[in-house]
Amino acid sequence: MPGSRDRTAAVASPAATGRPSVMLRCSVFGHRYRFSARGAVMRWECQRGCGAEGSKTYRSPAAARHYASAFDREDRDQLGRRAPLLGMFPLRIWHKIHERSQQP
Repeated sequence: MPGSRDRTAAVASPAATGRPSVMLRCSVFGHRYRFSARGAVMRWECQRGCGAEGSKTYRSPAAARHYASAFDREDRDQLGRRAPLLGMFPLRIWHKIHERSQQP
């Protein structure tokens, strides 16, 4: 059915993966999903190998590719620039000082 979601996203137990440290990292820091598209189906799975995965069917392969490419990126280079105002305030200050010291 177009636009339907696969609700069978399964997470393997630490005993099944044989990697309890991976499960702990995903529990503490969250999953690190990677997205891909094959035909009209967009799939995602945890890059750490814990077993978390899922898929969604779109109306067209172009839509699946569009959403997969939009979701499959890491924003680590933007850390501190788009941060919450109060929680990351010290990081914002450090970035401003660092930017000013780089200017000629």
